[in-house]
Amino acid sequence: MTNMGAKDALCKIAHLAIGLPDTLAYYSASELEAGFKKTMAFQPRVIKQNRGSSGEGIWIIKLKSGNYCKNFGDRSCTDDEVLEMMEACDNHAETHTVGEFLEFCVNGRTAKSGKWDTIGTG
Repeated sequence: MTNMGAKDALCKIAHLAIGLPDTLAYYSASELEAGFKKTMAFQPRVIKQNRGSSGEGIWIIKLKSGNYCKNFGDRSCTDDEVLEMMEACDNHAETHTVGEFLEFCVNGRTAKSGKWDTIGTG
């Protein structure tokens, strides 16, 4: 682990008995969109946007509808599905669509990302 960050280490062990197959790291906007939509449709997520451990940009995310698929990869979320989110730094809650969340992660605060209460910039 000395040659990689903690997030990368979790991804490297995803296929082992102690790992989870839906543990992913995203290095491009297209990887984020495809991967997040697929994993979010499977079960609640913890998404870590930034380096460090202050909790800013660490989101605990659930589908408001609870419409999770039985098997990882059976479906992907659509942009209009609603997310219930809590940020780890201060436990404040936000509600956004999948599309708004992805826009915020990739481009920050824009008209397309909606109104955010977090102190983070995306």
